Amino acid sequence: MKTLLTGLALVVLAWAAPAAAVAPAPELYTQHCLSCHGAGRLGGMGPALLPESLERLKRKDAVATIRDGRAATQMPAFGTVLSADEIEALADWIQSPASPAPAWSEADIRASRLEPYPPGSLPDSRQGEVAKADPMNLFIVVEAGDHHVSVLDGDRMERIFRFPSRYALHGGPKFTPDGRYVYFASRDGWVSKFDIWNLKVVAEVRAGLNTRNTAVSSDGRYVAVANYLPGNLAIFDADLRLIKLIDGRNLKGDARSRLSAVYDAAPRKSFIIGLKDLPEIWEVSYDPAAQPIHDGYVHDYKMGEAIATPGFLNPRRTQLDEVLDDFFFTQDYTHVVGASREGRGQVINLDVRQAITRLDLPGMPHLGSGISWLRDGHRVVASTNLKDARVSVIDLQDWRTVATIPTLGPGFFLRSHENSPYAWVDSMMSPTARDTLQVIDKQTLEVVARVRPEPGKTFAHVEFDRHGRYLIASLMEKDGALLFLDARTFQEIKRLPASKPIGKYNLYNKIQRSEGTSH
Repeated sequence: MKTLLTGLALVVLAWAAPAAAVAPAPELYTQHCLSCHGAGRLGGMGPALLPESLERLKRKDAVATIRDGRAATQMPAFGTVLSADEIEALADWIQSPASPAPAWSEADIRASRLEPYPPGSLPDSRQGEVAKADPMNLFIVVEAGDHHVSVLDGDRMERIFRFPSRYALHGGPKFTPDGRYVYFASRDGWVSKFDIWNLKVVAEVRAGLNTRNTAVSSDGRYVAVANYLPGNLAIFDADLRLIKLIDGRNLKGDARSRLSAVYDAAPRKSFIIGLKDLPEIWEVSYDPAAQPIHDGYVHDYKMGEAIATPGFLNPRRTQLDEVLDDFFFTQDYTHVVGASREGRGQVINLDVRQAITRLDLPGMPHLGSGISWLRDGHRVVASTNLKDARVSVIDLQDWRTVATIPTLGPGFFLRSHENSPYAWVDSMMSPTARDTLQVIDKQTLEVVARVRPEPGKTFAHVEFDRHGRYLIASLMEKDGALLFLDARTFQEIKRLPASKPIGKYNLYNKIQRSEGTSH
């Protein structure tokens, strides 16, 4: 009887024993993550672990990364160190807002700058495999699967170099006018300057905590960086030394915005900036002879009078009646076509600084990937739609919609070339047609072919070589590939393995601002 009671007692005690306590996520972070990801989750050797930087990381993928680590990086697996509940707690915590809110000051930016190769320390001529290639037919390829960048020789269709990048490069890389340097921006704020001639990262700086994209001035002297967090525009010299920070506030100073994009408007010698949360577009001139700005008076209290803001490196504001979030520019950069989050389109004349008309655009147009060409003597612009299965074509003379081209599903990228009669569009927002590229005749505006190399695998983002003879498209899978396709026959020529290649950028097309690619 005593033995039975003892056994029952043990069963009761086992049943009543509390589950092992789960350590608070902040303590787990301090113990296991801080050394790589930094105090305040701001990043260090590893990327920032802030919701603003992890917005594209699904929760299940965050859990898997903590548990299993990440191949080809220094991220170890914690599956044998942490319990399942602790991993879940960490995944929840890193995707929740940081408190106190993170800050990144001018002093922080300056202190972050790295310069492994100062100006003059590398040869001023193309070296190695780069010297054998046409420098203007090189491609820069961003591979998101394992955070690397590849350099391709466009004539030989070969990879000549591959190197690790910062975590999650965001926005297209931007080139200097001579094609020697390219600048990359990562999602957590790092801007890297890469010397293509010597295949070296020569300078880096952390411009913010969550960065959208960069732009390089047409004279190669300035680099502008648009930041979500903190909401500002950072302007650097070509060697990534900070020149100026422009806060994303309105004129009254009672509202502020994240900066969603920055573009170089070469004919205007200025940067154009989009604001995520304010109904404004900014133009920041990098021309020292720019006229003073008269819409943002600064009061000189000593003299008792108002003075105009200098036009050089200061925002000239165009007030709008709604927030615009995505842009296409005409070739001369006089007009910008913008779309609201609700999908409404407007045309803004940057000279008169006001909206001049509205556009009939269905769904949610992705104007950032819009391209233009001549059709029947008229220049038109075409845009994909992120929610509707169609491409919209608009006459740039009278701004009327001349066609809506049905597609297999909502698309993201649209590309062409001056020497090609065709435009290529994906349906990567479609759950059933993301594996197919469609070819549109630019004169008849009809789909004339479909290319589907790997059923079920995302196939998107076309970039032509400098001559328009062939194009490269991406199988956007972890074990993906770069497919070289003949621009006339649409047949595959060659493929190279690549780890989720999300973007390819031809130096000539980007530097010359080809009408067939985004700017």
